[in-house]
Amino acid sequence: MVATLKSEKEKLKEFEERIHAGDKIEANDWMPDEYRMALIKLISMHGISEIMGALPEKEWVPKAPSLRRKLGIMAKVQDEMGHGQLLLRVAEDLLKPYGKNRADIMNDLFEERLKFHNVFHMEARTWADAGLIGWLVDGAAIITQTNMLNASYGPYARALQRICAEEVFHAQHGEAIIMALAEGTEEQREMLQDALNRWWEALLMFFGPASSDTTGSSKQDITIKYKIRTKNNEELRQSFFTKYIPRIKSLGLTIPDPTMHYDEENEKWVYKQPDWNEFKKIIRNQGPCSQARLNLRRVSYETNAWVREALQAQ
Repeated sequence: MVATLKSEKEKLKEFEERIHAGDKIEANDWMPDEYRMALIKLISMHGISEIMGALPEKEWVPKAPSLRRKLGIMAKVQDEMGHGQLLLRVAEDLLKPYGKNRADIMNDLFEERLKFHNVFHMEARTWADAGLIGWLVDGAAIITQTNMLNASYGPYARALQRICAEEVFHAQHGEAIIMALAEGTEEQREMLQDALNRWWEALLMFFGPASSDTTGSSKQDITIKYKIRTKNNEELRQSFFTKYIPRIKSLGLTIPDPTMHYDEENEKWVYKQPDWNEFKKIIRNQGPCSQARLNLRRVSYETNAWVREALQAQ
């Protein structure tokens, strides 16, 4: 009996049935280009953001106020770099049909075709910034990533299991720094409030703009359509508010938005929108530290090329 080749339409139908049934898609499974490209963009950006996200805190390793704090932030930086490498390996499998690999992802970053999270373009001016990154930035990341723990793409979902477990420790590390500052001197509390004021808009932007596209063609709608994640940007931002606004206030800090309040009737937080034009500018690598951080990664990548060459020779 001669087997008949399935048409693209039949394969797509079977794929969508698998997604709907909650099956996990693996690297060697057939998948539509729209799904593959959505994963490549998401996972590559996530991986690169982990690597670039280590840089603001790396700056504080030699300046940490005690040996214990130094060891803590060094361990966190090491974890973030490991997360990045793990995710780039996941992305690399998806790139194979296009004849590309991890080096192409790095080149896309260096040639500014690949974006990384807006928060990692920002300056970490004080020790309070280092704590706030661990507490609120990593807190926002946990909310985003736990939303994808049951992602339809198996390799990504499994990688997130490990990453999220470690991010919880990172958030606790940041919270410990924040608590020490909040319970410290007046100068330390002022430093903490100043850090919150400067980072507030960046934190709102972390989740991306709310979808205004009713056609279902936005990037976030594609990831929801294929069950890579379950909540949209605004739902994630609201979850962040619900978790962290009470905690911020409990430390005696002031939310740098006098309009912010909880709307009981609509069951959502009302807040002043950040400047989304500034967001677009930042992710185009025109943020406060964008070029400095990119140049640091370029120099590091070039300087350590001999390590990659030695490993390839083996």
